[in-house]
Amino acid sequence: AIAILRRLKTLGVRVAMDDFGAGYSSLSYLQSFPFDKIKIDQAFTRKLETNPESAAIVEAILNLSRTLKLPVIAEGVETQSQLDFLARAGCDEVQGYYFGRPMPARDFIALVSKEPPLAAIA
Repeated sequence: AIAILRRLKTLGVRVAMDDFGAGYSSLSYLQSFPFDKIKIDQAFTRKLETNPESAAIVEAILNLSRTLKLPVIAEGVETQSQLDFLARAGCDEVQGYYFGRPMPARDFIALVSKEPPLAAIA
């Protein structure tokens, strides 16, 4: 799998390690393959407000990523409080239901094709 990923990278494909910190992800993968980005598993993001250990793990991942010069995206952001925590901790990108729910492609195209309100232009 690593050989195939390396070949894809030579073609210009960018590769992110998904669900970092959960399942089979490992720190050793960060050494064996030059990922372009890591994604913090939503299990940690969901518990930021209620579990100090989850918050500490997220901060540690963000600190590690800065040292390795790897951008990070946090999955599963559902509240303003989670977003605020991640912003304070220096997370590069976020995704989750706080920003929008999954929708059919045609609905998404309609959403992003709308003219912005005049107040947003000024």
